[in-house]
Amino acid sequence: MTTSLILACAWAVLANVLGMLPSKDNHWTRAYVLIALGIPLVGYVTYENGPWIGLAVLAAGMSVLRWPLRYLAAWIKRTVKGA
Repeated sequence: MTTSLILACAWAVLANVLGMLPSKDNHWTRAYVLIALGIPLVGYVTYENGPWIGLAVLAAGMSVLRWPLRYLAAWIKRTVKGA
């Protein structure tokens, strides 16, 4: 297992642990930190293991961070519809 995949697994464990802890802001601050760590990590995984493994890691990250993605999709939909 490559270093990038070990880091991706550690990111997934960290995301799950952070999701279990109570939060006053509905986990948004933690989500921003996970996104900031996850984007370069997906690039690193793709660089070391190829695009298919990179897409699998991206899909795994998207499944963990599904609410920020829903809000992003709604924002894009409003922006395109309003233009």
